Amino acid sequence: MSSFRDTFEKYPWAHVLESIMDKTSNDVIRALEKPKPSQEDLKALIAPAAKPFLEEMAQKSSIITKKRFGNTMQMFAPMYLSNECQNICTYCGFSFTNKIPRRTLTDAEILKEVGYIKNKGFDHILLVTGEANATVGVSYLKNAIQLIRNHFSNISIEVQPLDQDEYELLIDEGLYAVLVYQETYHEMEYKKHHPKGKKSNFFYRLETPDRLGRAGVHKIGLGALFGLEDWRADSFFTALHLSYLKKTYWRTKFSISFPRLRPFSGGLEPKVAMTDRDLVQLICAYRLFDEDVELSISTRENEKFRDHIVNLGITSMSAESKTNPGGYVVDKQSLDQFEISDERPTEEIATMLRNQGIDVVWKDWENNWAK
Repeated sequence: MSSFRDTFEKYPWAHVLESIMDKTSNDVIRALEKPKPSQEDLKALIAPAAKPFLEEMAQKSSIITKKRFGNTMQMFAPMYLSNECQNICTYCGFSFTNKIPRRTLTDAEILKEVGYIKNKGFDHILLVTGEANATVGVSYLKNAIQLIRNHFSNISIEVQPLDQDEYELLIDEGLYAVLVYQETYHEMEYKKHHPKGKKSNFFYRLETPDRLGRAGVHKIGLGALFGLEDWRADSFFTALHLSYLKKTYWRTKFSISFPRLRPFSGGLEPKVAMTDRDLVQLICAYRLFDEDVELSISTRENEKFRDHIVNLGITSMSAESKTNPGGYVVDKQSLDQFEISDERPTEEIATMLRNQGIDVVWKDWENNWAK
């Protein structure tokens, strides 16, 4: 059975990066003139050569976004169910080797967290766990979805990659979307940061969106963790992955997120820095490349950056996020997966958006589970 791996292996990392860095201002101008830039054009738009064109890119990105999505921003809240994890990941506070108290929420604790999140107005929730199949495997996730599905219109997950039949089971229970980040598309660098655990299997993770597409999930979220490797090459491979998936699973919706490496207990300094200006360039480049894809920004980014980026291509954002199990109500002091930067209350972020003429949207699709 074919998968993205077949496409991926045709693009050597070093060649891709060299091709991006070799792009010229003339390549950028040609890309900006096209109504639908190609993958080669995307290389130009994320290249150093595009830096002098950032203002033009931002203007075009804003126009395209408003044409396609209107003046709207979809809001969601992450809810961490567990920090138990069987993987060793060099950049994560939940890594197996980190000596931290482990916690997995009970049904009663989940509902306490749900009550707080619902009271803030959210109707779209993202369930997050570490990767510990014995503790927070399919049966735990199925139970959690059953428990909360009448409280939310959209339920998404960011958990360990699963097999197709497992995704099908969760979809039947009300699962709406799955976020699965490759972390980095550099195979050797990936193995360096994931030396132990199921996550160390690079290609099993790479082919997860294929299993999701075959399972018929409503939306798939992609992304790379910027800081592990060169952000330009990782961004190209993310776009390559997106293009393949859209062609292969054309009934599915897609989103891209932009996590930058953040401090956590144990720490890891970024190998390759990504500046705020770099991230703006990438967001605009993705919007010019694909006017339909949802672009999401999290509370990893600071207040000033998030306030300025909301009109330039972003269509989805989180607010008042907690990255520890029970962090809203149950156990506010449990250890975070990583530090967040924008700690403003939901109400303040909603007000900021409205002051910029943006309508706050709490859901974008609904599955009616009322009996």
